[in-house]
Amino acid sequence: MATEREKMLAGEDYDTRDPELLALYHQARRLVRAFADTPSEDLAGKTRILRALLGACGERVWIEAPLFVDYGVHLHIGDDVFVNGNCVFLDCGPITIGSGVLIGPAVQVYTATHPLDPRERLLPAPVGGRRYVTRARPVSIGDEAWIGGGAILQPGVTIGAGSTIGAGSVVTRPVPERVFAAGNPCRVIRRLDPGERPPPTP
Repeated sequence: MATEREKMLAGEDYDTRDPELLALYHQARRLVRAFADTPSEDLAGKTRILRALLGACGERVWIEAPLFVDYGVHLHIGDDVFVNGNCVFLDCGPITIGSGVLIGPAVQVYTATHPLDPRERLLPAPVGGRRYVTRARPVSIGDEAWIGGGAILQPGVTIGAGSTIGAGSVVTRPVPERVFAAGNPCRVIRRLDPGERPPPTP
């Protein structure tokens, strides 16, 4: 029989109050706090904490504190990645960030989702009260993508390699490779030719 974590990673309904998931949650909180408290000059210490927190952390990864995650262990980051401060990664499902990716401040990446109908979203809890039904869908950011500040990536989206997402965009569907996309909802504005600089975005 599948564990609640296995159900979560498979995109099935799962119990967010499962003891294994709560243990991962509390571990992540301790490591995130330690990361924020580690001086910026202590690169080795920060890297050591990131590698304990994340599912994968490549070489030359720079993340500005504060950083917010659900579990951390389902977040995988490649080499030469920069993540600015106040970013949120709700890694109930896998979040994969390729190499050479730039992520602006206050970017939010969501994998958790719930049924729209409250009759399906809220069910009786075994010990009284109600519980909310949760499932997760993975998010992927391709190599050398740039996610502008304040952008929100919704559950299940992919960002193609080399693409730029404009600041403040809300990405609700997949974005192909080598395009500039922006807006709410985010849409492709134009393709980026090889060697072209993307439009400025914070």
